[in-house]
Amino acid sequence: MTSKVYSLLGIFLILSFSASAQFTLTGTVKDASVNKPIAEAEVFNKETNYLQRTNQKGEYTFKDLEEGTYTLVVFVAGYNPAQQQITITGDSELNFALEPYSIELSEVVINQKREEAFSLNRLNPVEGTAIYAGKKSEVVLLDQTVGNLAANNARQIYSQVVGLNIYENGDAGLQLNIGGRGLDPNRTANFNTRQNGYDISADVLGYPESYYTPPAEALSEIQVIRGAASLQYGTQFGGLINFKLRRPNPVKKLEWVSRQTYGSYNLFTSFNSLSGTVGKFSYYTYFNYKQGDGFRPNSEFDSKNFFASLNYALSDKTDITLETTYLKYLAQQAGGLTDSLFNADPTISTRERNWFEVDWRLIALKLKHKFSSKTDFSLNLFGLDAERNSVGFRGNPKSPQDNPVDSEYDPNDITRDLIKGKFQNWGAEARLLNRYVVKGKDAVFLIGAKYYQSQNTSRQGPSSNGFEPDFEFANDQHPSYPNQSDFEFPNLNLSLFGENILFINEKLSITPGFRIEHIKTESIGEYTEVRYDLAGNEIFRKDTTDNRVFDRNLLLLGLGASYNYSNNLEVYGNISQNYRSVTFSDIRVVSPTFSIDPTITDEEGFTADLGVRGKWNKLISYDISTYALKYNDRIGTVLVSTGPDKGSRIRKNIGDALIYGVEAFIDWNLINTLRLDNYRYRLSPFVNIALTDSEYIKSDENNVEGKKVEFIPRVNLKTGVKFGYKNLLGNLQYIYLSKQYNDAENNEIPEAGDSREGVIGPIPSYGVLDLSMSYKFRKFKLEAGINNLLDEKYFTRRATGYPGPGIIPAEPRTYYATLEFRL
Repeated sequence: MTSKVYSLLGIFLILSFSASAQFTLTGTVKDASVNKPIAEAEVFNKETNYLQRTNQKGEYTFKDLEEGTYTLVVFVAGYNPAQQQITITGDSELNFALEPYSIELSEVVINQKREEAFSLNRLNPVEGTAIYAGKKSEVVLLDQTVGNLAANNARQIYSQVVGLNIYENGDAGLQLNIGGRGLDPNRTANFNTRQNGYDISADVLGYPESYYTPPAEALSEIQVIRGAASLQYGTQFGGLINFKLRRPNPVKKLEWVSRQTYGSYNLFTSFNSLSGTVGKFSYYTYFNYKQGDGFRPNSEFDSKNFFASLNYALSDKTDITLETTYLKYLAQQAGGLTDSLFNADPTISTRERNWFEVDWRLIALKLKHKFSSKTDFSLNLFGLDAERNSVGFRGNPKSPQDNPVDSEYDPNDITRDLIKGKFQNWGAEARLLNRYVVKGKDAVFLIGAKYYQSQNTSRQGPSSNGFEPDFEFANDQHPSYPNQSDFEFPNLNLSLFGENILFINEKLSITPGFRIEHIKTESIGEYTEVRYDLAGNEIFRKDTTDNRVFDRNLLLLGLGASYNYSNNLEVYGNISQNYRSVTFSDIRVVSPTFSIDPTITDEEGFTADLGVRGKWNKLISYDISTYALKYNDRIGTVLVSTGPDKGSRIRKNIGDALIYGVEAFIDWNLINTLRLDNYRYRLSPFVNIALTDSEYIKSDENNVEGKKVEFIPRVNLKTGVKFGYKNLLGNLQYIYLSKQYNDAENNEIPEAGDSREGVIGPIPSYGVLDLSMSYKFRKFKLEAGINNLLDEKYFTRRATGYPGPGIIPAEPRTYYATLEFRL
């Protein structure tokens, strides 16, 4: 392996030093009214698909341009977009003078001009110090999203991202639960989740669950890159989700945005942000408060979220940014339901003593430096100090009569289970990107390295018997409590990665890449093992030490390709190896609904995409692709077939799976088709559909081989229409997901009264219709909508633990209204 690594590195390094000069295009972007430079303006070259941002002097530069005609488009918040063409025969200059937004410029025009100016439904081949050439990427633009942003409604926010499967908890978006292509949506654990380019999950490898999700009101865009992102961002099968928060207002010293939202079930959210630029200093900060009762009893929540970003431009080539994030929330959990209970009344609750608490603190220091017009450097230093605590009863769901929740219930009958997790980690990621020319052709080389270290702890045991959110252990009161464990999880990760865009000719480019990983995950601690006879009497108890070390070195390879047939048609493809480290929740959690195989180990495989994307006659934007995902040693839950635990459920490596399908997104500008006035009207139907099939192709388990992979609906459809007239915008959308299985054995719903009822069985098909509207008047904006307009009764998950176990019902019809004020 070592010789392969050195050979590959040698090729990259040799290529990166071959260079020859071509033509340079420079210019400035200024405010036409006061003739002052505009910093952070986006200058987009439509022919090369490169995006540059102006420095503090309003200057931009495009290097290594060949002779020809180029179209440049400039966009910056607060100004009308501008577009100009220039013919390059030598070094050239093109300047822009932007006019501030006029009152007459409608929301329809602003949105349409930005959509026409940039190919913003995907990332450019190169952005900053990252390479996205040949990868399937999707970008959610929050300024163009009409929906329930205050509640982080994932159905609406991610409506144009193909094939996502979403868990819905009805908690105003406190946690994001999305998956895709057969990956478990729980807390987005199968994606590498980042904020402004740095990690935000509990532990990137040891426990990659995201308990913190930035509020949609604070975001400018959400970048989604599928499995081929594993080379640059880590080994997850899902790929990357990067939340990009809004940047400071570049033309104001102080901008205040205040959004107040009221909704069904006493939902109230308050979002307030301040931003601005003073000389070389710029800032963006917000505070977000949420509270609500939830649509079921025992579902109240309260959340406080603060963020601050402080930026200082040390020079035209160097800037430094300090960011800090704080989240604190407490949520009561109504518990899961059996199928019988859900069918009778999905709004009931079988728990009133279950609580969940998160305390999340993030800090990041980011340095960006431009060594030259060809070479960019970035360094991210980041750290996390966080806790998550959960307390309650996690036994199989029962009827209210079997598990009373009224005031006459004696809590001494059932001891609450408490799990406390603490996460302390820090890391550093450096990237160097160099643009060069080899044999007269453009090329881009990226090399990067990451260091990541964590020291996490997890303790489980009995809590007090009260009803309040008490997160203190009560071992003295319950010395015989069975579900007990106490573990430390020190983890270490070192990685080196690189990618190189090579142009074979003017249209075809290939992007080989590699990632070298050293991963060391450990578990140090002990747990209590208890067994019972058929009458429920304890017959065995043992405290077991369970110290393990998983130490491995990996080489992951990948290759992407892009063929630009024209400026409006690209054929792309990629194949990349993936790897998922076993997490410490896989290693050791004591659960009353399943056990864990002590030999459980890592998962590996690959992802491949092949597709076409582009635009047709300024009428239709599209991205149509096919993919395959090979998943070896997939972790899942099955029934024990032999031995003393026969019939119980166990979590283990259950086999190899193949997942494949077709994904398509089509957006139609009907106004241009009908040749109507696009300065007044907006009418854009869209279709987003994923057709997926899957199979376990190999397994040593009974009743798994040949079965469908869990978490995969065969049909995943999102469709709707975006419409508008001047400052009135609307969005009507419908989603449909066909039946999907919750376990690898494809179990159907057990008979009523079965102890597994609610936990196992398929998730039936469902369809949901949402309507949202917004109207802007000067400094005010009113948003309102109805979610689940047809009042569909459905659910998206069967939880095996918190917040269940059992069926977690989705929200019925709800309403919301938001008033925004901008100064």
